[in-house]
Amino acid sequence: MATMESKATIGSPVSIGYLADYPHFETQVVDWLWQAFGDGLSRDFFATLVHHSMDKNALPLTFVALADDQLVGTVGLWRCDLISRQDLTPWLAALYVDERYRDRGLGADLQRFVIEFSRERGFDSLYLYAGFSGYYERHGWRYIGDAPEYPDKQVRLYHRALRLITP
Repeated sequence: MATMESKATIGSPVSIGYLADYPHFETQVVDWLWQAFGDGLSRDFFATLVHHSMDKNALPLTFVALADDQLVGTVGLWRCDLISRQDLTPWLAALYVDERYRDRGLGADLQRFVIEFSRERGFDSLYLYAGFSGYYERHGWRYIGDAPEYPDKQVRLYHRALRLITP
């Protein structure tokens, strides 16, 4: 699965695919991630990260959601997103939905895309972290504890089992 149609209700059909197939959106993705997650990090940090997620055959990967050829969201699949927990891999990371399209199901669809993509590639588990509670639990993620994030704050760790259990 390299692309998926979203069920989000934003007024236009939404498709999700590799950022590498839409490189003209790279700068916008970098800007979004820097603005949303760049607390103390440089824009160059995010530019390097996104640039090195354009190889469709290796992690990290960046995916984009498009509606009418307009960028409306992004999400990543990374080897590791939390330096204190490098034992866990891979990670759903950098989930961002354009403010104009929030609360319409697009974040859930971006999660589903990464979950299915990861499952199809043979991963048994997926992880993420967040500084808040409630949202990911509502979408089927299991809280597994807290962990330190550099330099001095605690974040919530989440796990998603990807193996389909058959009787």
